[in-house]
Amino acid sequence: MNALTTLPTGQLSTARAWGVMPPLGNLDAYISAVQRMPMLSAEEEQDFARRLRDHDDLEAARKLVMSHLRLVVSVSRQYLGYGLPHGDLIQEGNVGLMKAVRRFDPEQGVRLVSYALHWIKAEIHEYILKNWRMVKVATTKAQRKLFFNLRSLKQGFQSEAGSHDEAARDTLNAQEVDEVAAALNVKAEEVREMETRLMGGDVMLDPSPADGEDDAFGPIAYLTDASHEPTAMIESAQREYLAHEGVRHALAQLDERAQRIVTERWLNVNDDGSGGMTLHELAAEYGVSAERIRQIEAAAMKKMRKALSAEMA
Repeated sequence: MNALTTLPTGQLSTARAWGVMPPLGNLDAYISAVQRMPMLSAEEEQDFARRLRDHDDLEAARKLVMSHLRLVVSVSRQYLGYGLPHGDLIQEGNVGLMKAVRRFDPEQGVRLVSYALHWIKAEIHEYILKNWRMVKVATTKAQRKLFFNLRSLKQGFQSEAGSHDEAARDTLNAQEVDEVAAALNVKAEEVREMETRLMGGDVMLDPSPADGEDDAFGPIAYLTDASHEPTAMIESAQREYLAHEGVRHALAQLDERAQRIVTERWLNVNDDGSGGMTLHELAAEYGVSAERIRQIEAAAMKKMRKALSAEMA
């Protein structure tokens, strides 16, 4: 048995209303509970606000917040059309409500509900702009104004036009664009740009294969720059090094005759395979057989490969 069960019925109801309720199971239960929260009179609100301001009374702050949770639920419903979870919208609105309670001045002569409305909407707006799309669609003040008003204005134009041509009503015509721009005090170009961005959708960069598909295709397939892939860049740098400094270092491990044979046989050759000395030409120069030149070349190449392997290790 907990402490709540020992209270009289009236006190039990009040205790639950002020936040000592057991955990709620789902969003509908939460909304139902906050709708039953007791409202504060103007005098109670003023008293709690002064206690918070003058004495940093957290209990007074809690009562101010709890009594206005229904306001957050009401405001959050206005933003369900953006496809974001209702619970998240309520949560962000509650953050705005708490900020409003902390900043509320009871001497201004206004009710908390009027003051808190701005803060609740501001937090919800910020959440929507950050989470509605992967790519931000509104970063300036004018863009934010368009984002939250363009859709409702379009619906107004569509209602006036009726439903004679469904396709024509998907976008604003030139006159409607000018009217929206004038109403919101923005440029017509900004209206067109925002309309285009709102009508577009997100595309997964690397989509997961659907059932029965092993080769799902997405932008990642043609946007990837393989030349700048880290592993490829490292391998390219290694090849570049071995082709210059590595070969130079490997040649330095050979005696003078072996260096000349390798250089003439492999390093002085043109792209078409011409220009290098043959085994017989080198044999005649050193007064040995062509087979001996071949043996010296093979031993030199083996020694160079070993040196290059050591460079890569």
